[in-house]
Parts: sequence; C-alpha cells; structure tokens
Amino acid sequence: MKFEGVMPALITPMTKEGKLNKPVLKKLIEDLIAQGADGFYIGGATGEGIVISTDLHKELTRESIAIVNGRIPCIVHVARMNYQETLDLAQYAESVGAVAVSAIPPLFYKYGDDGIYDYYKGLCAAVKIPVVIYNNPNTGVTFTTPLLVRLFSIENLTAIKWTNYDFSSVLQLKDVVKDANIINGPDEMLMVGLAAGCDACIGTTYNFQLPLIKKIYNAYHAGDIDLARELQTKVSKIVQVMIPWNVIMSTKLILSKQGYDVNYPIYPMQAYTKEQEEQLMKELFAAGLEL
Repeated sequence: MKFEGVMPALITPMTKEGKLNKPVLKKLIEDLIAQGADGFYIGGATGEGIVISTDLHKELTRESIAIVNGRIPCIVHVARMNYQETLDLAQYAESVGAVAVSAIPPLFYKYGDDGIYDYYKGLCAAVKIPVVIYNNPNTGVTFTTPLLVRLFSIENLTAIKWTNYDFSSVLQLKDVVKDANIINGPDEMLMVGLAAGCDACIGTTYNFQLPLIKKIYNAYHAGDIDLARELQTKVSKIVQVMIPWNVIMSTKLILSKQGYDVNYPIYPMQAYTKEQEEQLMKELFAAGLEL
C-alpha cells in the first residue's frame, strides 16, 4: 500500500475526568472525513500515544477504526518503552482493522544502527500489515541514509513519516530507494516536503485547518506553485505562533473554540490559564487563524 494525500494526526480527546471522550472522537473523525481527510494517524505524538495507558491506547485504536469503518486508511502508532507492549499494540491494531502500524525508534538508550534495525525487523515480523517508521528528531535518533536503505530492505517496511527539517536526506533516500513511501510531517514545511518527493502528509494542525492543508497539497500537485506558496505561508505563520505555546495544547484550544470539547491535557501536560488562552488566541488571530 502506498500512502498518498492528507492525513490528520488525530488528537486523543479526553473528558475532564480523564476518560476517552467517544462522542467527541466520533464527531471529530466524521467532520474530518467530510472535509476530505485521506486517512488518519492514530496514537502518534499528537495523540500522546506514548504517555497514555496501554488500555486507553487500545480503546482509542478500536473506537477510531470502528468509526472510520473502512472508509479511509488508519495508521496506528504503537511504540512503547517496553518492546513487548509495542508488539502487543501492533498485533491488536492489526486485529481491529489498521492498515498499517507505525513506531518511533527505541528511546533514551543509544541502541546503535544494529539495535534499531532489529527493533523494526521484529516489529515487521509481528504483523502482516505494512510498518511505517516515524522519524522525529525528539527521539534523539538520527536515521542516516545507509540505515534507512537497510531498513527498507525489510519486506513489509514500506514507508516513513518524516517529521524532520532535513529534506536533503529525503532526496538522498528517494534517489537510492525509488519506491520509498515518504510522508511529510512538519505542517509548516509541507510544500518543501512535497518538492523533495514526499507522497503524503500527516500533521497536527490538520485537526483544525484540514481544508487549508488540502488546498496546499492540491495546488502543488496541480502545478500552481504560487498558490501553494501563498497558502503554505499562511499555515506557517499559525504554526510558528503555536510552537512556543505547545502545539498539542494549542491545537486542543483551537478545536475547543470550534466547538469540540477537547481542551483537557493528558498528564503531565499542563492546561493553560484563562489569561494564557486569551493571549494565545489573540496571537493566533493576528497570525491569520480563521475558526
């Protein structure tokens, strides 16, 4: 399977009591599908997948895939600090209908290229569906081109989510592994990622501005580079405001202003004060945000 198009990285909507908010999850998914989502990325960094409990992760996976009901593909991020839990979540995601699973590399300890290769090889062996690498510099792991070439030799490792500003490495990878399915991660760099050879895109702010992101993707593929650049600049201004405020909580705040009851942090993330919310929204509107 080759992933193409625009795929929101779903937030995990919680209630004030710390439970999965199933009605809000359903409304958000249905609205994003109606707006043209081409797939979903579940339980990733945006979904705070590595900090929620295994049981909550399974509930999120099960409920999300059931709501989507096969209309568009769902990729489930399954990485945990414990490898057996990673494999368990991967097999569970496959059993409830995920079309692919994804994982960041093992964290904290310096495992080296052989350790990272064995990690993904074991994950690929645990499932029959495609596996998507999640390349995020926050993990502290550098995916060199030689390592990626080696990883893409694994039979069902077919794609990589590229949440990294190093697009020269995308060019190198595409030059060596012609059929590598590369998915752009940074929302503020979508146009650059497409120019470097990314086939699809996954992003946090797609939760609240999917139509705008779709316009960038479509304009680029239609050859209207000036329009794509204009729209990308608009998105980038909004994202640059969000980054120092915490992208996940600012996304939840914006969604709450759009009518979704999601403005609750997952511990240890902190909620904004009322004054902080007012200041952030003021800055976002000044940057061009439209609700």
